[in-house]
Order: sequence, then C-alpha cells, then structure tokens
Amino acid sequence: MKRRTIAAVIAGVAVLGAGVLSIPRPTTLSEHVNGDAALIEQVHGMLPSGPFDRMSVAVIESDDVRVANFGSDSETEYEIGSVTKTFTGSLYAIALERDEVKTDSTLGELLGVTGAAASITMEELATQHSGLPRLPISPSMLLRSMIANFSGADPYTDDLDGLIAEASKTSVDEEKPFLYSNFGMALLGHALAAAANTDYSSLVKERVLDELSLSNTFAPTELPEGAPTGYGANGRPADAWTLAAYGPAGSIRSTLSDMTTYIVAQRDGTAPGVEATEPRRESGESEIGYAWFTSDGSVVWHNGMTGGFASFVGFDRESDRAVVILSNSAVSLDDLGFALVEGEQ
Repeated sequence: MKRRTIAAVIAGVAVLGAGVLSIPRPTTLSEHVNGDAALIEQVHGMLPSGPFDRMSVAVIESDDVRVANFGSDSETEYEIGSVTKTFTGSLYAIALERDEVKTDSTLGELLGVTGAAASITMEELATQHSGLPRLPISPSMLLRSMIANFSGADPYTDDLDGLIAEASKTSVDEEKPFLYSNFGMALLGHALAAAANTDYSSLVKERVLDELSLSNTFAPTELPEGAPTGYGANGRPADAWTLAAYGPAGSIRSTLSDMTTYIVAQRDGTAPGVEATEPRRESGESEIGYAWFTSDGSVVWHNGMTGGFASFVGFDRESDRAVVILSNSAVSLDDLGFALVEGEQ
C-alpha cells in the first residue's frame, strides 16, 4: 500500500547501532505478558519477524483503552526515535501562535547559518521540504556511522555549533522536493528554542510535556548510568542514544502511559500545537503537516527508530481509533501499526 512505501523511506532516525558484544540476543517477544488477552493474541498474530524482546501496545477506541505489555508495563521507558519530530512540529505550531517566528523566518535569522542553507524557512523545515539531505554528507558523519554499525554507539555527537557549521557548508537542493531530513528537523528544533531564548529540552518540557502532564517523558541531554537500552535489528545490543544536537529529530524517551495520553490529545484536538497534524504539502505518496504524515486521507501517524528501539503512533480521523506501539528492538513496527489503527484482525 502507498503508505507502506513512505513509511519505509522515513523509518525514523537512521538505524546505525548494531553492537558486536557476545551477549545473549533476544529471539522472541517476552512471554511475560499483561493486559488485554485479545490484543495480546492479535499482536502475536501480526508480529513481523525479528529479534523482539520487550514491547508495549495501546489501542484506543473512543474512551476505551486496551493495552498489551510484553516483558514490560505501561511505565517502561523507551526511546521513541523520530516520533520526537511530532513534538518539534507542535513546538513550531505553538511558536507561530505566539508570533515568535513566521513561516518565512530563516535559519540565517534565527541560528546564524550561512551559505545556501541560510535562506531555508521554518515552514520548509517543518514540512520536510528544506532541500537539506537526510544527514550531513561529510567524512565525519560517514566515519561515525560506520563505527556505530559495529559498536552500537550513538553516532549523533555534534554539538549545536557543530550542527550549525555543517548546515553552513551544506549544499541545498534548490527545487526543495519532499526529502525526509533528520538534519533539517534538528535545525528547526534549535531555531525554535533560539526564538524563545531557551534550549530545546526546556522548550519541549514547558510547552508540551508539562501541558499534557507527561511526567515520564523527556528529551535528554545526558542519561544516567544504567539507562534502558535495546537491540539492533540483528539482535545485538545497542547503546542508549541522546543524539546531542540532533535531539529535536529523535531523542525523546517516554512510556506507553504517557504516549497514550499524547496520541489521544492529538486525536481529540486538545494537544498544544495540534495544528501540526493538519496536512499541508505532498510527501511522496502521503501528505505532511508539521512533521505528522497523513495517509489514505485520514490516518495521521509517525514512526521512529534508533539503534535499539522502534515506535509507531497514529490515529484515524474517521474512526477515532488511535494506536501506540513501543519496542526495545530496532525492527519496523509500521505494518503492525497501520493494521491496528485501521482495525484489521
């Protein structure tokens, strides 16, 4: 189906960490389950192949919330990867409401970016039409990516000055077609923070997390020792990721309980910056708002993936059904997510 195509293209933050340590690998989803028996059985029947370990699922129909937890509970912490971009999209919508930025405010004005990227606007960044590549095309990023493929380490290590420097020397596709860009979304998040005279982590906490009482959701700048980690697509352990300056594109950590609150607020139109969910431009075979994708006319969604985690959130405007799936394995959840949000059995 068309949406599957775009989902494969935008699988989230680039999955680079695989790990090489000789540590036992997960082979099947945990048998320690709790929640709705029918949903547990349904997830088992639709689960894609892969080295799954822990997973948390919620299906919301009207006010009815059914959950299925595998080796986890509703407060288990996960990296949500590129679902973070939807928070950044909300921040953009809020900044427009507050008149802190305009749709045509530029990276040059807000972050001091020079070169071809200086004229890129906030609207172009938010709708993934900036002309920027997915990641900087530089020897440094290539080397870090190669190392991460073997070590499971977080390859996103640039600080904000480094991110701005990369942007200032990056060429831009002048036609600015839809092109999914972690690079662009990271710059958007920091530009919005600069306009509000704060940093990204503080901005998302104040304007989205606190407003929705998402007390177990955060955009880390650093993590404590022992922070939850996951597994790469090959089953090898991956490090915890913070993504440094790329945080606005994929750093947020959350729980099933918090993400259920988040997606219901998006569905019901009560979330801060909910205008971000409205489609505005074509995005391949789907449409895009401010980070959020819309497929088949009514399914609003985003997916995410880091070195050791995967996620999917979405809702159907016609049926009002909403879905959250979080996993500590870097295996795509898109097919499962679309099936659940559309009520497939």
